[in-house]
Amino acid sequence: MENKEFQLYDIVEMKKPHPCGENRWKIIRMGMDIRIKCEGCGHSVMLPRKKFGQKMKKVLEHQE
Repeated sequence: MENKEFQLYDIVEMKKPHPCGENRWKIIRMGMDIRIKCEGCGHSVMLPRKKFGQKMKKVLEHQE
């Protein structure tokens, strides 16, 4: 299994796009759960860390 590196405020691409059509998400909270916010409509979703790791495709931009 591939280990995906991500940090707070990174922009990530998920395997399935959001219903608004956007596929860019910003990580806004990390802990046991990870909260991501859609860059298109601003909707936020909280996922368990394990499920987030399975659904994330790749990191598009790293926060510096």
